[in-house]
Amino acid sequence: MAKRYTDEFQHDAVRIATTSGLTRPQLSSDLGVGVLTLNKWVQQHQHDDLMSGPHEHVEKENTRLRKEVRLMREEREVLKKAAIFFARQSR
Repeated sequence: MAKRYTDEFQHDAVRIATTSGLTRPQLSSDLGVGVLTLNKWVQQHQHDDLMSGPHEHVEKENTRLRKEVRLMREEREVLKKAAIFFARQSR
């Protein structure tokens, strides 16, 4: 008789399989499931939204990155203006 795993266990296994960098044989051994079973779960859940639910750390990182992008754009504009200024001075 086949062992029955909960949906939560399967979703966690898929998340780990797709994000951890572990090989499927390593992970299947760690979780105590067969490689074929793990591959089947990954195939079945490949379209699931693994980012659904609360992920405050992702939101914080996005906010930080938006600020960084804004700052870099401002710096780029300053550097463009400086390059134009010095190009005119060297004529």
